[in-house]
Amino acid sequence: MLTITDLSLQRGGDWLLDAVNLTVQPGQRMAIVGANGAGKSSLFQLLLGQLSPEQGSVSLPGGCRIAHMAQEIKATEQSARDFVLDGDTDLRRLEQELAQAEARGDDNAIAHIHGELDVHEAWSAARRAESLLRGLGFQDGDADRPVSAFSGGWRIRLNLAQALMRPSDLLLLDEPTNHLDLDACLWLENWLRRYEGTLLFISHDRDFMDRVATHVVHFDRCKLDLYTGNYSAFEVQRSERLAQQQAGFERQQARIAEIQRFIDRFKAKATKARQAQSRVKSLERMEKIAPAHIDSPFSFEFPVADKVSNPLLSIRHGQAGHGEQVILDNINLTLLPGSRIGLLGPNGAGKSTLMDALLGDGESGAASTLISGERVCGEHLAIGYFAQHQLESLDLDASPFLHLQRLSPAASEQSIRNFLGGFDFRGDDALDRIRSFSGGEKARVALAVIAWQRPNLLLLDEPTNHLDLEMRQALTMALQNFEGAIVVVSHDRHLLRNTVDEFWLVNDGSVTEYQGDLEDYERWLADRRKDETEAPRRQTADARSTTDSASKSPADTSVGESADDRKARKRAEAALRKKLSPYRKRQALLEKQMESLNETLSSLESELSVPELYEDGEKDRLKELLSKQSSANAELEDVEAEWLEVSEAVEVMEEELTG
Repeated sequence: MLTITDLSLQRGGDWLLDAVNLTVQPGQRMAIVGANGAGKSSLFQLLLGQLSPEQGSVSLPGGCRIAHMAQEIKATEQSARDFVLDGDTDLRRLEQELAQAEARGDDNAIAHIHGELDVHEAWSAARRAESLLRGLGFQDGDADRPVSAFSGGWRIRLNLAQALMRPSDLLLLDEPTNHLDLDACLWLENWLRRYEGTLLFISHDRDFMDRVATHVVHFDRCKLDLYTGNYSAFEVQRSERLAQQQAGFERQQARIAEIQRFIDRFKAKATKARQAQSRVKSLERMEKIAPAHIDSPFSFEFPVADKVSNPLLSIRHGQAGHGEQVILDNINLTLLPGSRIGLLGPNGAGKSTLMDALLGDGESGAASTLISGERVCGEHLAIGYFAQHQLESLDLDASPFLHLQRLSPAASEQSIRNFLGGFDFRGDDALDRIRSFSGGEKARVALAVIAWQRPNLLLLDEPTNHLDLEMRQALTMALQNFEGAIVVVSHDRHLLRNTVDEFWLVNDGSVTEYQGDLEDYERWLADRRKDETEAPRRQTADARSTTDSASKSPADTSVGESADDRKARKRAEAALRKKLSPYRKRQALLEKQMESLNETLSSLESELSVPELYEDGEKDRLKELLSKQSSANAELEDVEAEWLEVSEAVEVMEEELTG
């Protein structure tokens, strides 16, 4: 599908890639990982023909259709539906040709184009576009709204929908989950796992990569290293490779020291001069192995306030919303020191509304969403609040250093610099104006400002947007060690699993404690909403009649139905039971497969936990076990995805039978 040969690339005088080779096979789903600035987005620009390499080549099959997710979008008056439909360029071309043929009255051309449109399933295009919009969190009425009516984050979702709408053989996605909530992330995972083309995607969401990727490409010191499996498999293989590299480095350093001792001892002796010179050349030719030393540039914590109230905050008989519109009713909750809450709920259910109600007036520069009820704060409550719109409140002409100095004029310069160093603002970087900072750098400034103020309650609304993997991991560790209370909304499941102890479900106008984990929540979503990623198919009149008949339940039948009506209903129910039978059998088979695969993975994990396996002599065995683990993980994910779909279909048909 894609072959990169001896390719070198530089940007702004810095080498990003140096004589790299890579082969991507058809159907692979490849996650692209590496430090910010390593060249991941530049690789996409290269594939799109927007950059030229200094040397080497990129080869794609003839006629390869490429779809990619744009990062910007103009504020047009075009409807969201039409904008998404623009992604299908063949459809738009045929529509334009049809309009031209109709204008000149060319009946033959009109008939031919209608045939092509039928093959292209143009009749279902609008419904497919709307299905993509719903999957990505848009409401039903949003399809008719102009693009200009949406905020920046929602416009990025429109870009993503447009890319998914485009028929393609190669799909390029750059940070597709950055502006998605958890529900949309789960939907996108399922869509991409069914995508039949080849996928290259850049992501800092490890759970997303674990669920989607079949391979990982790592940008490392101007090279591309290919790994088989998902991100978790990559971490294991990378650790093993680094351990081998470190051992090789240490052996080489010992050999270098030995040669150097020989040179120092004998270079002055005529009888040994030739041998000494030979050793010098040997040293020069020896390929230097870089020490396997990877240090995260981030190391920080959230110091807790000196004084803490108990409880910190409570709301009683609360109503929250906007203006006169009530979104959440009968809110009754209490936050104690040490509370660690993750908010779950469908898009638009009111998670951010609840966060604003917890925040109260004046804390974010906006009015509280609490319309009525009692909000009681502890005497020593100190809130640290993070949301994407908070980045806009930063002083763009001030430096990270100045932001903290304004909060604590008496603090020493060195203490501020030391603190900012944990957020990787070192040296002159701490004094630069943030106007030129990237989104991730601004988010780090905002988090540093919050941590500096020593809060005892953290309200975090999607804190990982724009953060790379290293910073996400540092944030996760800082939150683990935080002694105060946390309420967080995030699509980053790794962060949620490792920082919260309980979940609250925001849904249907209420806030309730959720008795389950993230996997239970995913199943709850699947039960709540049918997956609508597949294009609807046209039915013949007979098929529609059969479907309509089979879909009737006993509850649809009147008490006084005739004998013929009862017979028809019984036949329809029998047909539905017959249709249901293979689904139930498939469901049971998939459950057995999941059980078997889980046992296999458990056995492999036991074998991989043996320390002797990581010695030099066991390299082949380790590689074999890692390969088996990666394959079993990928197979389990596929089986689980199919099980969810089959279970959903079973439930729908059972509901039709029982009414």
